[in-house]
Amino acid sequence: MKERLKAPELRFPGFTDDWEELKLGDITTWTKGQGLSKEYLNNERYGSEAVHYADLYKFSPVMQEVIHWTNSDDGRIIPDNSLLFPASDVTPVGLARTSTLRLSGVKAGGDVIIGQLSERIDSSFMSYQINANSKKILPLITGTTVKHVQAKSLATMSVTITNMAEQTAIAGLFERIDNLIALHQRKLDLLKEQKKGYLQKMFPKNGSKIPELRFNGFSGDWEERKLLDNVDKVLDYRGKSPTKFGMEWGTEGYLVLSALNVKNGYIDKSVEAKYGDQELFERWMGSNRLEKGDVLFTTEAPLGNVAQVPDDKGYILNQRAVAFKSSKDTDNNFFAQLLRSPIVQNTLNANSSGGTAKGIGMKEFAKLNANVPKTFEEQQKIGSFFKQLDNTIALHQRKLDLLKEQKKGFLQKMFV
Repeated sequence: MKERLKAPELRFPGFTDDWEELKLGDITTWTKGQGLSKEYLNNERYGSEAVHYADLYKFSPVMQEVIHWTNSDDGRIIPDNSLLFPASDVTPVGLARTSTLRLSGVKAGGDVIIGQLSERIDSSFMSYQINANSKKILPLITGTTVKHVQAKSLATMSVTITNMAEQTAIAGLFERIDNLIALHQRKLDLLKEQKKGYLQKMFPKNGSKIPELRFNGFSGDWEERKLLDNVDKVLDYRGKSPTKFGMEWGTEGYLVLSALNVKNGYIDKSVEAKYGDQELFERWMGSNRLEKGDVLFTTEAPLGNVAQVPDDKGYILNQRAVAFKSSKDTDNNFFAQLLRSPIVQNTLNANSSGGTAKGIGMKEFAKLNANVPKTFEEQQKIGSFFKQLDNTIALHQRKLDLLKEQKKGFLQKMFV
């Protein structure tokens, strides 16, 4: 007997009926892909479109395209309106997902579980619902070194349905959001690639003292300096913790800057954000203050992320990050980009220590050299150019993050 459930918190106008709960197996016919090991796959668009089980880890709930083709006779044609589940992975998280295709005639390789849904179910709607509640798959997973999930286990998973019109409306909303996310991600990736290219050309390569690309009006060799010759003061509070003052982090006050939230080019305030109150701020920072433009540098986990203090609101400097106050003859913006240039990043990695988590101590950092323009004016030109590019990248990153948060909110409210 199907149980009547309450409606979701957020609905489109005109829909009022309660949703129904049932088992996924009640609305699904199960099959499995076959063959198509990696040696039979290509990405040159040669042969038939195909899905390898590992592809499912990379795609959103609705796949608009494939990344593999095959000329093999193996593979099972995926029926329209089907869900695709990976059948094995080394981690449970890899199996807690599903996708559906907006393409016909695509072949599925082995280890792809195919669940063809009944005509009264929209596969996009069901794919978004299952991914929004993917933790339901975790108890169904078996195995030790390699994890597995089977169709007979997936069939026991409870799902909820509404009429086709509401299913289509919900699926359409999330597909539009995903398309916007993909668009902003492409723009962001393009901007990052452009910046990477400029960094390679606007700073001298190893063995050279002249960059390949230069602003008009500047000529002559750059001069070699110790990296710390560009710095008036280093702020380093690594190893400190609030417990030394008998205090704790809070949820408001002065934001803590550490390797967790110092990203390349911007401060991410959403990643495990910690705060200190006025008393902790004063006792922690003492007479030192982080000022707008100061260069932040992560010394390990990860090594070499660089950002700048965005304003003069006051911040607490913490684990695995230091701050540089540039000398009077070094432009802040330029120094930030110098630390992100390929030659400096390569030098940092070459002189780092540690296994998986590479790091560098300030004693080693103090030994590192780099070429710098002799004139402050050329530094300013370069620094200003990259600062504007960083601002554009940060803007697209914020838009992307906002879209992802909006999608997360809708997923929580639009399914039962």
